[in-house]
Amino acid sequence: MAARSKARKRAVDVLYEADLRGADRLELLRERIAEGHPPVSEHSVRLVEGVAEHADRIDELISRHATGWTLERLPDVDRAILRMAVFELLWVDDVPDAVVIDEAVELARALSTDDSPAYVNGVLGAILDREVPTEGPPRS
Repeated sequence: MAARSKARKRAVDVLYEADLRGADRLELLRERIAEGHPPVSEHSVRLVEGVAEHADRIDELISRHATGWTLERLPDVDRAILRMAVFELLWVDDVPDAVVIDEAVELARALSTDDSPAYVNGVLGAILDREVPTEGPPRS
């Protein structure tokens, strides 16, 4: 597995665990960094910190585009994957959008339900189509 793929998986692990435990994402991230097993890469840190920083906007976008589901009713792991991917789509400029979506779909395939890959793809595709500028000023 490539380094960034592992970093995304680790970020999803932290986001998922924080969500399940009702814990602060950044506090849990610091705990996982201190433990060091498995190590937390810089990209994982960037992703978790970014989700924490932009949580309200990320959740608003997921809620707006998660057809048929409220944010709270989404499977926990899907919610973690979507949060990480939305952050990466909107605020990380050094990763192509198609890579972000492909990686999120693969995580959903590996970690969630049979329906999750298509659902994650659909939500992220809708956000990309409607929320990400194709030209002009930098992403919000």
